[in-house]
Amino acid sequence: MKVTIKDIAKKAGVSPATVSKIINNYQDVGEETKKRVLHIMQVEGYQPATSTKAQPPVDNKLIGVVFAGEINADLTHPVFVEVINEFKKTIGELGYDLIFFSNEQFFSNKESYIERCKHFNISGCLLIAGDRIEKSVYELDISSIPCVGVDIALQGPCSSYVTSDSMSIASKVVEHLYLRGHREIGFIGGSMGSLVSTSRLESFQAMMKQYGLIVREEWIREGDFFEESGYQQMKAILAQPKRPTAIFASSDLMAIGAIRAAKEEGLSIPDDLSVVGCDDILPAQFIEPPLTTIRQDKKKLGKLAAHILEDLIHQRIESSSVTVEPELVVRHTTSHVML
Repeated sequence: MKVTIKDIAKKAGVSPATVSKIINNYQDVGEETKKRVLHIMQVEGYQPATSTKAQPPVDNKLIGVVFAGEINADLTHPVFVEVINEFKKTIGELGYDLIFFSNEQFFSNKESYIERCKHFNISGCLLIAGDRIEKSVYELDISSIPCVGVDIALQGPCSSYVTSDSMSIASKVVEHLYLRGHREIGFIGGSMGSLVSTSRLESFQAMMKQYGLIVREEWIREGDFFEESGYQQMKAILAQPKRPTAIFASSDLMAIGAIRAAKEEGLSIPDDLSVVGCDDILPAQFIEPPLTTIRQDKKKLGKLAAHILEDLIHQRIESSSVTVEPELVVRHTTSHVML
């Protein structure tokens, strides 16, 4: 009689699911249990079915998409939806399909991206940045599964990431405002700890120093890249005894929130306060007044991520990071001030 997986499980005193995990080389099974099951399989001459047998690494043409972080950008986010659409188009032309992973259970440490990747025979993963990144993302990063991050600094042996050049962003913003007479500039960024939040703040501070401008801590505020945080942080800045003449918000959504807060305080944009955003999302050109901002090349970010991931899957390149040059888009939320 042919030995089945249930027979092996019964003899080993474990569940059939545990035997399946051992066959597929999952990492959450104890070493003693694994040895006992493998020994019984050898003694009984058990051969796993083709559908469950561990396979050597192959390109299965399936890419996992992970929206990392407890606060994350989903498919409605105006920046990342453009990045993902271009990634989907490019990776599709290279012959791949996508599968999206939810992360709602990951903060209890009950789930593993690595296990999900093995379960679905994933060839590689695209990781989209968020805030308060779950532990499982970093475990995936350092695994042997090829990964590419967008605005998330991956350091693993099979990982790379793409991001816009934060120093260039800050340089264009500060230069633009400086040439219009602004010497007192505030900043609304994201929560510290993420690549984008940290690099944009540090770049802003460096460029302010380069121009000899004072960085006032009371004008440096921490949001979360969404509109409501821009509104609240602008309110906090305007509550200070001394106000800046210009604000750089490191996302368009926060800039839109900041403009709303300023208007509620009776300020005219840009006569009383100049505002610069970052991203150049579609609504930026339709708000009143239209937003001066930094345009991220979202299509290039998505296209690069796709080609880099495919190269990592086929071991054509080593781990790396690639920065994309941004562009200043001058509209009507900045003006000259008298010195």
